[in-house]
Amino acid sequence: MTTFLFTHPACLDHDPGTQHPENPARLAAILARLRAPEFAALEWREAPRAADAQLERAHPGLYVRRLLGAVPPAGRARLDGDTILSPGSGEAALRAAGAVCAAVDAVLAGEAGNAFCAVRPPGHHAEPGRAMGFCLFNNVAVGAFHARAAHGLTRIAVIDFDVHHGNGTQAMFERDPDAFYASTHQWPLYPGTGGAAETGISGNILNIPLPPGSGSRDFRAAVESALLPRLEAFAPDMVLVSAGFDAHAADPLAGLELATKDYEWVTGRLCALAARCCGGRLVSTLEGGYDLDSLADSAAAHVRALMAV
Repeated sequence: MTTFLFTHPACLDHDPGTQHPENPARLAAILARLRAPEFAALEWREAPRAADAQLERAHPGLYVRRLLGAVPPAGRARLDGDTILSPGSGEAALRAAGAVCAAVDAVLAGEAGNAFCAVRPPGHHAEPGRAMGFCLFNNVAVGAFHARAAHGLTRIAVIDFDVHHGNGTQAMFERDPDAFYASTHQWPLYPGTGGAAETGISGNILNIPLPPGSGSRDFRAAVESALLPRLEAFAPDMVLVSAGFDAHAADPLAGLELATKDYEWVTGRLCALAARCCGGRLVSTLEGGYDLDSLADSAAAHVRALMAV
């Protein structure tokens, strides 16, 4: 079946500054790469805005209103040392979260076999009531809770291979035995969470911290021996992926030393498991990745594997 790509021009208007790692050039590089002839069968869809009800399944309404109200009419507003708002940030954040909900809808309706949300700002550091780590709304969690509320699913899994631990997603899932969160990430590294002892309410959290320089061999071994068996045992109704590409060896913000081919491999393994467990229902959304060339190549490898299903 067809792979859908959800994106929106507004996601380029979130502008924390050209010197900020999470700048519009990231998304522009990915979209340019995905316009190559080999991706001609990819079906592009416009990301809608997330509705208040969708956002408020993951974030308190007061937080949603305060965040959107803090968007400046001009210039920039700093929420913390890393997280900055520009005049286009609110619309971008609404489209980013809305993309994941729309992708969930498309996959569960059978319109798409799977989907990739090429959006920004990223989301996995956003906690229920706190923006941080470049993230405003937790896009993948909004999508997960939407799958439950709108489609009656129960058991939702999020797999996160960003180099940084998704503290926000873990915070939203750790007391929910029907939500599974698994993360491979460099340790120690920002945000300082994600130790192996953090296991959630019923073992529903799996953290796989990897030391700097681990590389392809250790990453693949961890996925094969720990992550995939636990995910299959959880028996999800749907798999969502926090697709960060900053574990790549070329990325300037970390040192896990993965290769582009690792992203195609792990995506293929997740798609195969989703096919066995939940009819192939899989949606991924962009998280990190800050070297433009390796980011574009890695995202292309990820989408190539999605389209190969």
